[in-house]
Amino acid sequence: MSAEDTETVVETSEEVGIDSAAGEPATESVVAVETGGESEEGPTLADEGDVAADYLEGLLDIIDIDGDIDISVANGRPAVAVIEVDKGDLEHLVGPDGSVLTALQDLTRLAVSRETGHRSRLMLDIAGHRATRRAELQRVAQQAIAEAKETGAPVRMSAMTPFERKVVHDEVAAAGLTSESEGTEPQRYVVITPA
Repeated sequence: MSAEDTETVVETSEEVGIDSAAGEPATESVVAVETGGESEEGPTLADEGDVAADYLEGLLDIIDIDGDIDISVANGRPAVAVIEVDKGDLEHLVGPDGSVLTALQDLTRLAVSRETGHRSRLMLDIAGHRATRRAELQRVAQQAIAEAKETGAPVRMSAMTPFERKVVHDEVAAAGLTSESEGTEPQRYVVITPA
């Protein structure tokens, strides 16, 4: 594998689903991720995106719905977006609060893992739901950060999905404060602590 075909990714335990609520600090690991070419160790991120796109195209064909598929790599993960051709066609694939989208992401990850033989961290978005939700969460996180700074007291947010908590943790870290997830699924929430 040549240097041009690799990218260094720093993962925290928070990003890979390990929680520091048990009092253990998040840890970081540096991973070389192949971004192009063939790999003796496993599939490239682009390969994962291609497998996911094929799986999702098959699903869209089965349910007879049109959608364009966009494949990219974001933050060291393959990202696949299904874009609506006709407004409202994909709403039922998002579901209430993104519940169907989350299930489809899990199924797509399983399909990719089965095909490649490696665990996938693929991110799926349908009809821009996650992008819209990310912007909304960033706004809410900024309000909670301001409250924590103003009061000097921890701020407890409402229950969120792992994706939503990750967005909030990223905003809090960028603001120089600390946060951790507490509670048990599906009622896990973020607590923001002033610095």
